[in-house]
Amino acid sequence: MTNDSRYPLLASIDAPDDLRALPEDRLEELARELRAFLVESVARTGGHLAAGLGTVELSIALHYVFDTPDDRLVWDVGHQSYPHKILTGRREAMGTLRRAGGLSGFPKRNESPYDTFGVGHSSTSISAALGMALAARHTGAARKAVAVIGDGAMTAGLAFEALNHAGDLHANLLVVLNDNDMSISPNVGGLQKHLGRVLSGKFYSTMREGGKSVLRHVPPVKEFARRAEEHMKGMLVPGTLFEELGFNYIGPIDGHDLPGLVRTLRNLRELEGPRLLHVVTRKGKGFAPAERDPLAYHGVTAFDPQTGEAPKAPAAGPTYTQVFGRWLCDMADRDPALVAITPAMREGSGLVEFSERFAGRYFDVGIAEQHAVTLAAGLACEGLKPVVAIYSTFLQRAYDQLIHDVAIQNLPVLFAIDRAGLVGADGATHAGSFDLAYLRCIPNLVVMAPADENECRRMLSTGFHHDGPAAVRYPRGRGPGTEIETGLDPL
Repeated sequence: MTNDSRYPLLASIDAPDDLRALPEDRLEELARELRAFLVESVARTGGHLAAGLGTVELSIALHYVFDTPDDRLVWDVGHQSYPHKILTGRREAMGTLRRAGGLSGFPKRNESPYDTFGVGHSSTSISAALGMALAARHTGAARKAVAVIGDGAMTAGLAFEALNHAGDLHANLLVVLNDNDMSISPNVGGLQKHLGRVLSGKFYSTMREGGKSVLRHVPPVKEFARRAEEHMKGMLVPGTLFEELGFNYIGPIDGHDLPGLVRTLRNLRELEGPRLLHVVTRKGKGFAPAERDPLAYHGVTAFDPQTGEAPKAPAAGPTYTQVFGRWLCDMADRDPALVAITPAMREGSGLVEFSERFAGRYFDVGIAEQHAVTLAAGLACEGLKPVVAIYSTFLQRAYDQLIHDVAIQNLPVLFAIDRAGLVGADGATHAGSFDLAYLRCIPNLVVMAPADENECRRMLSTGFHHDGPAAVRYPRGRGPGTEIETGLDPL
């Protein structure tokens, strides 16, 4: 239960209507309480921490400005949605997070009307929110649609397909780009804050659209004006790409400046058409250990909220992921043709040591599973021996490439499929429930499932030496403790 004396303002927020009743000058106080409560809560249950700490102010501002759940708010992936859950009536249930019968670690439609779209996989938010915006247009509803997507998720082609379509349809859609890795824009300051407010304001928007209408009849002048505007904005903001896709780009602005966020979102709520707000946030914001190492605090077990340290686990054998990582480095030492590919899962798939020792043979393609598989096919065509390290649930996203680009051509690509079967607390969106069903029907593909750690190592060698596509699927966690041979012989 929420300690009212420690979190008095947060304890009064049982729904976004309560939040919207607060005077604006109390929002920063609420943000401090929400951030402290989030750390305390996840310290007890484990879960995804760093991303949510970075979206505290953004979550408050979105629910404060928009009339949720009537206005549709779609979170991408969902790692950053814990503050949203706390603000939407689930504060007292946070102690059940990621437990049987408790709260999901991701937005889930049957859990709350504020969870407008179920997620877990990346880069779906813009497509889903666009569908909601088009449905509102079709029915004549006045509601708004907002997608919140991280900069990492923007590496997926799906996100750009949706942006392209939304711009073409001139949909009434707001996309909030949560840049929490400083990978798009490293600079946030007074100029960016001022520019964000100006570019989102009615005066600029009216003049911009009015000017377009006038200049439409004078093509040479219109083209000159367009290029001049792009040149000016290109010097100040990294938004030319989004403008070319038909979006009105605003930002970057400080995602932890609550007054600035509220003002800018209010301006944007009154505008029509496709808009993209670029906010820069910091993963782990407000919790020193997570700020120092946001990757380590992306997903955590229970920990001491004062020190950030988790209880030391008793000594145990290696996980299947570690068995794969060790085998990969051993085989790379022996065979210089081995190359490894991952779709943004270096740590989760056990590739850290390989990426450091064999940097020139390591390819992290970002959240781009389709590209990962076809890239492997191209490498195999030229005599290299690609190993694609991928979670079972994410391989689903590259099914056509697996069939069309690898299997039909009988190319020697090895798929190291982690998280096969049930995965525990991450739930249905991350369970590897379907791989045997969807792999066994593919021509030319050899599929293997080890009974223990040593068999896993031997099967990886077998698949690597097979003259055609092969897959080894193994579960999350540890095996039965079988002694592991050091050799690299196939079965």
